[in-house]
Amino acid sequence: MRRLPVYLLLDCSGSMSGEPIEAVKSGMQMLLSGLRQDPQALESAYLSVITFDSSAKQLVPLTDLASFQMPDIVASGTTALGEALSLLCQCAKTEIVKSTPEVKGDWRPLVFIMTDGEPTDDFNKGLAEFQTMKWGITVSCAAGQGANVNTLKAISPESVVMLDTADKQSLAAFFKWVSSSISTSSKSVNDTKQEIGVDQLPPPPPEINMV
Repeated sequence: MRRLPVYLLLDCSGSMSGEPIEAVKSGMQMLLSGLRQDPQALESAYLSVITFDSSAKQLVPLTDLASFQMPDIVASGTTALGEALSLLCQCAKTEIVKSTPEVKGDWRPLVFIMTDGEPTDDFNKGLAEFQTMKWGITVSCAAGQGANVNTLKAISPESVVMLDTADKQSLAAFFKWVSSSISTSSKSVNDTKQEIGVDQLPPPPPEINMV
């Protein structure tokens, strides 16, 4: 079976303390429960969580939805977004099954990045690595006014979204939209054996502004 890998890169720096990080946790729970009710997502979507604060960590390797266990997410430190992109590349190289002449490998990974701030590490090094690999849809989310939209456009020129604030309502809307996007992609790869483009993502709710 061809898997649809989904990588979530979540900013867990100190500025996410309090309501934002609690909203991320509840948003993740909502995303999981939504996808687990979708037979096509259950069949094909595999989820990984990479967090970044002063360093980047893969808290959950690519895991099928039925087996996925919610990680413990804590906010502290700075914003190592460059290291998170490098770690994403390392994980994808080891976890993604490549196609061969005999066998179709996994679909190209979907990548969803959420940050509320500026990178505090060598962002360009991570970006350069990221740009050498083939991804499916990549969406970057600026959660609140402290995130630099231009930085995120360097990662995903076609799809940057912005939340006015990193509060519970806005982050809940973001995770619900990510869940819908994964469902839409799962349906496409299962029904038509085609990957979708950014223009085929579900329309975002009012809390999410396309940049």
